[in-house]
Amino acid sequence: MLPKATLPVLAVAGFLFGVYSVVTGNQPPPVAPAVVEPSRPPFKSYIAGAGIVEAGSRNIGIGTPLPGLIKSVDVKVGDRIEAGAVLFRLDDREPLAELEVRRADLAKAQASVVEAEASLTDVNTLLALAEAVTDERAISAEDIKRRRNAVLIAKARLETARAQVKQAEAQLALVQTTLDRMVVRAPIKGEILQVNVRLGEYATAGFLNTPLIIMGDMDRLHIRVDIDENDAWRFHKDGKAYGYLRGNSQLGTELKLAYVEPYIVPKRSLTGDSTERVDTRVLQVLYSFDPAALPVYVGQQMDVFIEAPEYTGSTPNPQAEKGAGS
Repeated sequence: MLPKATLPVLAVAGFLFGVYSVVTGNQPPPVAPAVVEPSRPPFKSYIAGAGIVEAGSRNIGIGTPLPGLIKSVDVKVGDRIEAGAVLFRLDDREPLAELEVRRADLAKAQASVVEAEASLTDVNTLLALAEAVTDERAISAEDIKRRRNAVLIAKARLETARAQVKQAEAQLALVQTTLDRMVVRAPIKGEILQVNVRLGEYATAGFLNTPLIIMGDMDRLHIRVDIDENDAWRFHKDGKAYGYLRGNSQLGTELKLAYVEPYIVPKRSLTGDSTERVDTRVLQVLYSFDPAALPVYVGQQMDVFIEAPEYTGSTPNPQAEKGAGS
C-alpha cells in the first residue's frame, strides 16, 4: 500500500512538469544565422530588383527550319564561333537523290532546246528554198503557207523547250535551297552556351520549349532587372545602378543602362524568397557590364539596386493645387 503523501507529490510533480512544458513551448525558436551576408544597397534611396544575366545579344535559341534526323553536330559547349559557322546538319540523303533527278531533268530540257533549235533551222531552210522559187507552177501557194506554219510551230516548240529549262533550273534551285536549309548555321558571332541535340536524334521544326542550341554574344553581358510596377514610376534612366552576385555580397560592379523595354509584363523569374509575390507585373530594364568585372555566368541571378528619388508616401492634393493656381 502506497504512503498517503505519494499521490499529492505525484500531482504536484505533474503540475510543475506541465507548467515547464507550456513555458518552454511558447518560446520562439532561435533564428538561424544567414548563410550568406545579404547585399547592402549603396544608395540612400533606391529601387531593388532581381536580375538575370544574359548575353549581350540576348540568349539566342537555335532551331531547325525542317524536321529530320541529326546527321552531325559540329559544335560543343564553350566554342567561340563566327557568323555562318555550321552548328549541325540534318540527314540529307533524300534531297541529294532528288538533286540528281533534277539535274537529269535539266539536262533533258537543255537537250530539248538544242533539238528545237535544229528543227527551227530546218523549217526555216525549207521555207527559204520554197520562197526562192520564182516559177509559181513549181510550188503551190498552199505548200508555202504550210511551210510558214511549220516555222511558227517550230518557234513555239523552241519557246516551250526554253521554258522547260527554266522550270528545271527552278526545281533544281529548290532542291539546293532545301539542302542549304538542312545545314543550320550560326546567325551571329558568339559563344555556344548549351547543346541540347545529339547525333541520331530527331529534330522537330517550329517553336521548342528547349532550343536545340543556345548561343549568344559574350563580349558584353546584360542583366535583365525586374522592377515591380508599384516602383516603376520611381525609375529614372539617369539613375546609377549597382549589381551584386548572389552568394557573395563583396562581388559587385557598376551597371550601365542598355535599354528599357517600355511594356509591363507578368513576372516570370522567381528569386526563391518565401515572401515573393508571383501575381505582380514588372518593368524590365536591361543593364550592361563587362564580363571581366565579375565571375558570372549566363542565367545567374544578381541583386540590383537602382538609385531613385525618395518616396515619402504623400500624394499631392489636386484641389489644393487648383486653388493655388487660381
